[in-house]
Amino acid sequence: MRGDELLAGAIFVGIYALIVTEKVHRTLAALLGGSLVVLLRLIDQEEAFEAVDFNVIFLLAGMMIIANVMAKTGIFQWIAVEAVRRTQGRPYRLLVLTSVITAFVSAFLDNVTTVVLLTPITFFVAQRLGTSPVPFLISQVLASNIGGCATLIGDPPNIIIGSQMDKDFNDFLINLAPVSAAALLVYLVIARWLFRDELRAAVSALEPEDIERLVAAERKITDVPLMRISLAVMAFTILGFLLSRPLGLEGATIAMTGAVVLMIAARQDVHEILNTVEWPTLFFFVGLFILVGAVVKTGIISDLATGLLAVTGGRTDVAALAVLWMSGVISAIVDNIPYTVTMVPLIQELGQTVDKEPLIWALALGANLGGNATIVGASANVVVASMAESRGYPITFAQYLRYGVPATLATMVVATIDIWLRYLVLS
Repeated sequence: MRGDELLAGAIFVGIYALIVTEKVHRTLAALLGGSLVVLLRLIDQEEAFEAVDFNVIFLLAGMMIIANVMAKTGIFQWIAVEAVRRTQGRPYRLLVLTSVITAFVSAFLDNVTTVVLLTPITFFVAQRLGTSPVPFLISQVLASNIGGCATLIGDPPNIIIGSQMDKDFNDFLINLAPVSAAALLVYLVIARWLFRDELRAAVSALEPEDIERLVAAERKITDVPLMRISLAVMAFTILGFLLSRPLGLEGATIAMTGAVVLMIAARQDVHEILNTVEWPTLFFFVGLFILVGAVVKTGIISDLATGLLAVTGGRTDVAALAVLWMSGVISAIVDNIPYTVTMVPLIQELGQTVDKEPLIWALALGANLGGNATIVGASANVVVASMAESRGYPITFAQYLRYGVPATLATMVVATIDIWLRYLVLS
């Protein structure tokens, strides 16, 4: 291993240790790592800025603005109270319902956008139930990454794979939607065990008469005109996401356009709205993108992938399962976007000697599901953790692992069975 690889690896491990141990705030740790790799010339400043995915940054900012304006209308409270009414305030039923809604929406919207829109609902429900929102938040994160795996537009790794592997929306729907649905079902079954202590503590939070009073008092829209404007802008924004590929537009352009139009149409105070944006989260991504860009540039991820793929011995089954589990493990540690970009050419090269088809879907499943294992494994995880922290409910790295690792292992087993049966046994 070359000196630059060793240095980049050491910095990455050190910064990751700071994030895990929470000796310093995760945003400061990521920015420190980004600064170090530039100062030590592992990546120059121009390359560092190129490594930052500003599409992600501005997509996040735009959707945070839209969500925060919509929150003023009372619509999130209305949905929250309706969920409480339909589940009669029973915590496990409520967790299942919010998880299913999150997974479904994440299949058609970016999962970060989904959790930004739905997280305020979770806080409101937990507050009214008199319980901690943490189990519901973690469950939504897990569900968003599982649901985002189902379609071409659900998660950035899928967009990268679809574009470079010439796969369209229907290809993803046929190959990934069934296994994503099965993975979600398995997760919801084990969720009762994963969150058993938290759910038991909340099981007697509300009596039937309390629910009726809550519905009567809270199920109302506080600003109908603003709600109509917000829903119209949101509808056109979602339509823009669905048509982004034929329109040749990136998600950031669509999200920021929607945010600006909404602020103008609703006559919102720009200073007030911008103060609601989760700036620490955005800067965390900036630092992390630069750090991972240096790791990718020095060849660490490429060398690791090449070495693991070399042991397949020309066997499609070994190669597919190696790609699946390697993707799951690495995506739990580093952002799955640069990892996917690095892996696609290697999959194409390996496809010259083995069947490429199962490798494509193994990469997609591993990259998406693996991100559930840690709090930094996927963008949605970081966003929800930051939003929880800002509201006084910090989710620590170790706390998240208690739920993320078992859920990831269970869904990865489902993916393994699917890859094995669909492409290696029945094909």
